[in-house]
Formats: sequence, C-alpha cells, structure tokens
Amino acid sequence: MPTSSDMTTHTDPALLDALQHQVAVFARRAEQSRLGGVGQARNSMDRAAYLLLNRLDQEGPMGVKALAAGMGIDSSTVTRQVAPLVDSGLVSRATHPEDGRAVVLQLSERGHARLDEVRASRRALMALVTDEWSEEEREAFTALLTRFNASLADITASLTPAGPTS
Repeated sequence: MPTSSDMTTHTDPALLDALQHQVAVFARRAEQSRLGGVGQARNSMDRAAYLLLNRLDQEGPMGVKALAAGMGIDSSTVTRQVAPLVDSGLVSRATHPEDGRAVVLQLSERGHARLDEVRASRRALMALVTDEWSEEEREAFTALLTRFNASLADITASLTPAGPTS
C-alpha cells in the first residue's frame, strides 16, 4: 500500500485539501439533517437502523455474525442495534432453517412497510437536493460516491488488523 506521501506527490495537495474539506462539510451537513428525508417520515429513523433494515431487505434473513460482517462492524454492535428493532417489531428472530440452534434476523412485515416509508421520504429529499442536476450528473455522482465509499471501506479494513469494529 502506498504511503500518504507517495499519494500526494502525484496529486495536487490543494485539490486533496479541497476534497477533504468538502467531505468534512458533507459529513456535518449529513449529520445535521441526518439525511432523514422530507415530510412526516423526516428524521424518523436513525442511520444505524436504516442501514440494518436495508441490508436485511436486500440480502434476506441472516445471522448476527453475517450481518455484522456485511456491514463491517462487530457482532456486539449489531446485537445492540438490532435489539430495539426487534422490540419495536421491525425485525423478527427466527430459527435457522438448516440449524435449529441458530437464530436468523429478518425484516418483519411491519419492518418492510416502515422501510418503504423512510425510503420514500429520503428519495424525496434526494430529488430536492439534486433538482437542478441532470440525470447524467446524478448517475455520475452516485457512481463516484459509491466508489469513494468502497475505497474508504477497503482502506479502513486494511488499517484495522483485528477486523471489523464498531
């Protein structure tokens, strides 16, 4: 892996400074607004809950360890974050179909409905934020942000020798 001094020799330091500043501003604005959408569902679900429910929706029922590994966090963090989702009926626990001793987490019917509501609210916010953007600009930004997040996850994982953390 190249050192930080190797990387900055080929990239304008002022550009990297501007990038890190814009990422910091984005993080602050995202936290301020929680990117929680618009309307009645605005800020009605925290980031951790949204990401957990979204993963269960996209990938189906899974155990805590698989959920934690897929999200790059430790199992104790997932257990702590899932507990209120189970208590509120958004996630249910079921017996693993192949191993009756194991438990899998799955999105409940109520969880699906709630996630759909929050997604619609957040989708409306993204439409407002990018209202003056072309479809090509939205696609390019989404592709670059996806690539940025993947690179950041890879680097974070390589800097953490003990594996995923909270």
